[in-house]
Amino acid sequence: MFLENEDKEKRQRRAREIMKRLDEHYGDSPMIFLENETPWQLLFATILSAQCTDQRVNMVTKRLFKKYTSLEDFAKCELSELEEDIKSTGFYHNKARNIKACARALLERHHGAVPDTIEELTALPGVGRKTGNLILGNVYHKDSIVVDTHVRRVSNRLGLADSNDPVKTEYQLMESLPQEFWIRWNTHIIALGRSICSSMSPKCEECYLADLCPSRGNQERIEGTRARHAASKKGI
Repeated sequence: MFLENEDKEKRQRRAREIMKRLDEHYGDSPMIFLENETPWQLLFATILSAQCTDQRVNMVTKRLFKKYTSLEDFAKCELSELEEDIKSTGFYHNKARNIKACARALLERHHGAVPDTIEELTALPGVGRKTGNLILGNVYHKDSIVVDTHVRRVSNRLGLADSNDPVKTEYQLMESLPQEFWIRWNTHIIALGRSICSSMSPKCEECYLADLCPSRGNQERIEGTRARHAASKKGI
């Protein structure tokens, strides 16, 4: 939620202080949670990461990238075999189909290179804005904002965005955050979301951003949401 009476200038000033503290905890360089050695490996690992933990993806790709060492290997592989290789990441039918088709597209349209524009990236099978922006920022060092569930949730709580739609959140963050923070916002906020600002039980009392957060201490609403979630799972 946006703070009342906070214009763009004030919001960016608060964002600078937030980022200063995040940098103090996580460093001032973007972190990569997905292990990779080439741009296409990062691209495929990101496709696999949908609805799957980075830890699981890294376990799978450690074997996968030894078996398939080139785009040609992925483009020519048996789809059923690739599905079995990535099965533990979930949604493996779609992921395998997209990875195989993406490998073909990279070879046929881009001479085996991963493109460096959001338009070309999102035209690839299985690649949306989140994946495209991650490649732009971490491979080509182009200022871009990656919005996943952690970024959307925490950015809204911090009052730097006000939307449940990832694309709207991305554009709102472009307005709220100074551009030099865009690339590392994603990994810093993921780290914060995993350790402190979790979905159902945020540790506001432990958060070093509490004095800058309009959602701090709102435990009554959070507990109510958690109770409703638990009740809905039980069919109450």
